[in-house]
Amino acid sequence: MPSSRSFLFDIGNVICSFDFTAMSSRLLARSNNPEAALFTGFASIKDAYETGHSEDREFVSAAIKSTGFTGSPKEFIRIWCEIFTENTKITGLIKALAQQGHELYLLSNTNGLHLDYLQRKFPAFSYFSGGIYSHKVGILKPHEQIYRVALEQLSLNAEETLYIDDLPDNIQTGRLLGLTCHRYLPHRHDDLIKWLAAAGISLC
Repeated sequence: MPSSRSFLFDIGNVICSFDFTAMSSRLLARSNNPEAALFTGFASIKDAYETGHSEDREFVSAAIKSTGFTGSPKEFIRIWCEIFTENTKITGLIKALAQQGHELYLLSNTNGLHLDYLQRKFPAFSYFSGGIYSHKVGILKPHEQIYRVALEQLSLNAEETLYIDDLPDNIQTGRLLGLTCHRYLPHRHDDLIKWLAAAGISLC
């Protein structure tokens, strides 16, 4: 068995894909607003929520008002959360890494409702020992400070930590701080397997 390593995983488009287009269509079908105005100002509400400047109830109320959604808060939350699809290739890999004794952590731009939903919906999240989330620390990737918080709070050595993310800017910041990084592309999953093998981690 290979020696234990530490991993930082992004969530969106790595562990799970997400589709805001489907969410938009579902909200539009229940909205009094014209399509062009549906998400006017919504981005700022979302960013405030994902940096911890608003609580769940406050976000839901503001989002319903912004989008003109005519359903209940409970219905909005369901639509807001049902945007994720599990990447079974990655979740299978996560299980294998955990069984080999590697330490797994999350580093994600996310929010409370999504994180709670993901942890309840997908068993693979039970393999992670912890994580750093933008809504908890008030910082979004790719800002350097959220990586520094992760290294400090999770007691990680950057040079010994493998970081997997899908966005080039996030990878760039990780490399600046000394993390060993791989940009994950779902259609090139085998590249990740080869990268792990080069790092001395075989999943066979």
